[in-house]
Amino acid sequence: MKLKTLSLLIAIILAGQITLAGPFNANAKTKRIPAGTKFTMKLLTPATTISNTEGAEFSAMLITDQTADNDVILPMGSVVRGTIQKIVPAKRMSKGAILYMDFDHVVTPNGRQIPLSFNITGRSDLTYDGGITTTRGYGDAFKLTCKKSGEIARESTQWGFDVGEDYWNGYMQIITVPVGIIGAGLGSAGYFVYDSVADMIRKGKDVELNKGEVLNVILIDPIDVPVI
Repeated sequence: MKLKTLSLLIAIILAGQITLAGPFNANAKTKRIPAGTKFTMKLLTPATTISNTEGAEFSAMLITDQTADNDVILPMGSVVRGTIQKIVPAKRMSKGAILYMDFDHVVTPNGRQIPLSFNITGRSDLTYDGGITTTRGYGDAFKLTCKKSGEIARESTQWGFDVGEDYWNGYMQIITVPVGIIGAGLGSAGYFVYDSVADMIRKGKDVELNKGEVLNVILIDPIDVPVI
């Protein structure tokens, strides 16, 4: 008798579970976001090589809707969370720090956490293996020094034209333009020599991604998002 009663109870419990599970499975469906899909997000927390450490968490928010079959499945405002995967400190010879970010999951509108993997894209300061840096070494720093030296030369020469134009109906340029050109040569050459040598000695800069900074990323593997 006891055995029959126990069997009956088990049968009732199993029947109840099947009844409850049936509607959930029948209605549950997902929509796929394929690999290669681009997302745009902005940081909700800063990520830097100064104050962050490896393993520190960060979060970002989607600023565009993600759609499939004309349905919004990941709306603007969905939160993406991740961690600082690795930090390479800045070094001498103007080699900048490198920040590696690991995107872990996105929180869906119904509260589900969907694992995902992103690569950052569309930045000129990316390393070959996906990190974010400032300068890759002396070569990059030297290019910036040359650019700044050229700007000094242009500004000094333009000064000669602008100042001379205001006096004696512009004839003052006969004096101010040569002075500006000489100043341009001396100033740009002095800056070039000083800074090109300093670039070999100084450390590179740290990476600073501030709160609100926009990141463009690309989905590495497809994800299936539950929809209602």
